[in-house]
Amino acid sequence: MTETSATATWLSQEQHDRLQAELDHLRGPARAEIVKRIEAAREEGDLKENGGYHAAKEEQGKQEARIRQLQSLLENARVGEPPAAADGVVTAGMVVTAEVAGDEMTFLLGLREGSSGDVDVYSPTSPLGTAISGAKVGDQVSYTAPNGREIPVVIKAAKPYAG
Repeated sequence: MTETSATATWLSQEQHDRLQAELDHLRGPARAEIVKRIEAAREEGDLKENGGYHAAKEEQGKQEARIRQLQSLLENARVGEPPAAADGVVTAGMVVTAEVAGDEMTFLLGLREGSSGDVDVYSPTSPLGTAISGAKVGDQVSYTAPNGREIPVVIKAAKPYAG
């Protein structure tokens, strides 16, 4: 289960170990491999028209961004089970069923890194996540969409994620 609070992200030991292994790989072998690719492309000559060089540099940038993201996540993570949330109250780590603008949808309020991929995930800091956090089953709330439209939301169910 993954639950995000203002100060920590709760991860299971398995999730923590998987993310730590990814970080170790990116900082070690993957970083060394991209440096070799950049050096090899540099040796090919003119960097202005060297597609291999530019592709490797772009990949390096994405890799470094992922390293920073993982470092931040793991620095603030707490391993174990988060404090129990009551069924029916929307908090991070809950699977929420809600009527959003007239359509029923079910999703996890949490982090994509913590889910098994079998359910849609919405961040607790997204406009929808912020609007429904703390709401109870039966509550009606709303949020403002990026286009400025006010979107009504009715909470139908909220249960802990059992991913």
